[in-house]
Amino acid sequence: MTDTNAAPAPKNPSPAAPGFVVQLMQPGIGRLAVMTIVIFIAMAALSPEHFLTIGNASSMAFQFPEFAILSLAMMLAMLTGGIDLSIIGIADLSAIIAALILSHFAGANATGVEAGGAMALAIVVSLAIGCVAGMFNGIVIAYFGLPAILATLGSGLVFTGLGFAITGGSAVVGFPGVFAVIGNADLFGIPVPLIIFVSLAVAVWFLLERTAFGIKVQMLGTNPLATRFAGIDDAGVTIRTFTYSGGLAAVAGLIIMSRSNSAKADYGSGYLLLTILICVLGGINPYGGFGKVSGLILAVLSLQFLSSGFNMLQASNFFTQFLWGSLLLVVMAVNTIQFRRRAARSSSKAHV
Repeated sequence: MTDTNAAPAPKNPSPAAPGFVVQLMQPGIGRLAVMTIVIFIAMAALSPEHFLTIGNASSMAFQFPEFAILSLAMMLAMLTGGIDLSIIGIADLSAIIAALILSHFAGANATGVEAGGAMALAIVVSLAIGCVAGMFNGIVIAYFGLPAILATLGSGLVFTGLGFAITGGSAVVGFPGVFAVIGNADLFGIPVPLIIFVSLAVAVWFLLERTAFGIKVQMLGTNPLATRFAGIDDAGVTIRTFTYSGGLAAVAGLIIMSRSNSAKADYGSGYLLLTILICVLGGINPYGGFGKVSGLILAVLSLQFLSSGFNMLQASNFFTQFLWGSLLLVVMAVNTIQFRRRAARSSSKAHV
């Protein structure tokens, strides 16, 4: 007997589907790819003498990896049905500790083994702090039952406050020149931050699509109760997921620190809304259970093209923020309607 519950949803939109422009914002990789291409063509047409240049392409390749990696961290949290509002605090705190290690054990004039050893120690400690901070979030959510949005909002304030307490609100400077490689160098013409992002994106894709843990994460986001009855350690999955999220945030913090040649407790504060927008625009279900790394990458490119284009058109930063917020609301509304339609179709088929 055929299991009607397992029947896949039809790929073609229903007759009542919204228009073409709205369809582009629905959680479909093909539609998102088309939207990315349209944005690129539009920005190129508005400012071809600036947008279509090698310099602009190189600039974008150096700019977007830091918030793209933060978006990967946000994606992992959202797949569980939660959210991680502490990623900026984790990134800044991890970077501050790394900066203090570099300035104390090496200094701006250090070279050779001294600089390399301090850099290795700073990176390892920074990643460890990020993972521990993420693990703390997971434990609070899994064992104390706090909603992820409240737990990570509170922990994010704690991490940021620790950063201000350690530095007194000032920037930490004085790094060896070799540390600039992480955020400002290129390898065979490819920016190092881009290489780091692509490597992490492939790792996250493999984790979610090719491992049992990835299946558990998506099951947890889809139906936590069913996951528990299936014998899956939902607390362990939650803690592990947020630990990975914290580690990714620490990597982003190191890139931001290297690009700016300093670390401060309020760097990257404007990225939080952007990471949520990227995830939602990329088709990650804000209620958990569904999302693709490919969709996130396309969303990153779309917003980077828009941002670069607006900068060249000398648009106000306030207008950009207004656009990001409006786009987030519209995309969430459209995605929610789409998810509800899919659920309704699945429910109707189950009763046939």
